[in-house]
Amino acid sequence: MNLTGEELRKLVLPLLACALLLGAGAALIWAADRSVDGARRMLAAMRAERADNTQRLARIAEEEREVKAKLEVYRQLGQLNVLGEERRLEWADTISRIRTQRELLDLRYRVERQRLLSSVPGKPAGVEFYASPMRVELALLHEGDLLRFLADLRASGNAYYAVKKCSVTRTGATPAGTVIAPRLRGDCEIDLITILDRAAKA
Repeated sequence: MNLTGEELRKLVLPLLACALLLGAGAALIWAADRSVDGARRMLAAMRAERADNTQRLARIAEEEREVKAKLEVYRQLGQLNVLGEERRLEWADTISRIRTQRELLDLRYRVERQRLLSSVPGKPAGVEFYASPMRVELALLHEGDLLRFLADLRASGNAYYAVKKCSVTRTGATPAGTVIAPRLRGDCEIDLITILDRAAKA
């Protein structure tokens, strides 16, 4: 098909417009691709930030649970009167009360000097565990007297009573007639545990 010069002149503007439109379309496609890439990068960055924030929140929640658990343990220790200095007068009162209530006629005890069991470092100060060794000797009608005595000690709640060892022996004495008399003797070694929180003391 042969075009005349006149017809070619008439096609110049439409061809130019077509070329411009093709160039504009290509530019739009390129810009759209760049925009999509930028949006993808932004989305990836936001997802990473969200994952990081989720991990941070999980760590904070875990730390909060740990703090609450430790506070609950600390509260319970406070209720048991385990925290602070040893309470020798309270221990003596407790044993005297148990002796009277349980009608233990022959009960002797001795509390030795307090000793450091362990020291746990911390901030701002450490926590120290102390033991006051106690030796208890008591006359028993039967083994149940000893078990009830130890249960009463633990229920008194003015120290943590860690029983190291107990022995029960026969006294060899046989009561005459119908008199009820102790025929057993209990001998126990007990650690009275107290906890000293240096930070709380300060």
